[in-house]
Amino acid sequence: MSDAVISAKPADKVETPFRRFVSEFAESKVALGALVVFIIIALLAIFAPWITPQNPYDLAELDIMDGRREPGTVGGAGFTYWLGTDDQGRDMLSGIIYGLRISLTVGAGSALIACLIGASLGLLAAYAGGRTDSVIMRLVDLQLSFPTILAALMILAFLGKGIMNVVIALVLVEWAYYARTVRGTALVERRREYIEAAQCLALPTHRVLFGHLLPNCLPPLIVVGTMQVARAIALEATLSFLGLGVPITEPSLGLLIANGYEYMLSGKYWISFYPGIALLITIVAINLVGDQLRDVLNPRLKK
Repeated sequence: MSDAVISAKPADKVETPFRRFVSEFAESKVALGALVVFIIIALLAIFAPWITPQNPYDLAELDIMDGRREPGTVGGAGFTYWLGTDDQGRDMLSGIIYGLRISLTVGAGSALIACLIGASLGLLAAYAGGRTDSVIMRLVDLQLSFPTILAALMILAFLGKGIMNVVIALVLVEWAYYARTVRGTALVERRREYIEAAQCLALPTHRVLFGHLLPNCLPPLIVVGTMQVARAIALEATLSFLGLGVPITEPSLGLLIANGYEYMLSGKYWISFYPGIALLITIVAINLVGDQLRDVLNPRLKK
């Protein structure tokens, strides 16, 4: 019997692509902390009805006599307003958590829809080429030539207020970023052997685009998508602050900031200050996660 010993790597130490991705992402403690912060924010938004002391948009729970109370005071309802109240007697902590639901829903929803539309058009432009590519890319250039906030304001001036209208406006101003990103990656991938093999097998175009080409365009798409969620949240907040975003019955963080803007000079800083801090933390956390994703998914960008 041979004395040779065949050594094998233990199954629990086999480095899978997922484990490699997690280990590389965790190299940045700042990005890891940002991810934890974002998860906490998302959980707060999801479970808002069960963890907030007040439904800030239920008129039956509001007391106008508690309007503009300072942080840490006890209201007529018997609980402490840790972040104070606004002019309607709305608990700011509850309002911020509920506002996060609107901001995250609008930001993530618009980014997802824009991603589906833009990625599909980018794949089609790269794969079809010729006149199709030229028409799609001219539309992309036209879209990107307009200032984003100005285009969104014009769309909402026509559509009016409403969560769905804000989502539509953000989709119309965001899809071009996804289309350009996916097209650039797909132009490289479409010349590879697996695409030629799929074409030789006469596979349907939609199977080639979404079954073979799209999976290999996902890394840059994930990075752009993450960044665009933060951008959409900031845009929605800006639109709501200007009075063209979500309705006052379902205010987001931007509208909460706008509600307290007129009281800033009178010393009631907390009405705008705390929603602004919540908005800043959310956007910074998403951007830090997206920045680390960019470094992990594209090793050439690593410092």
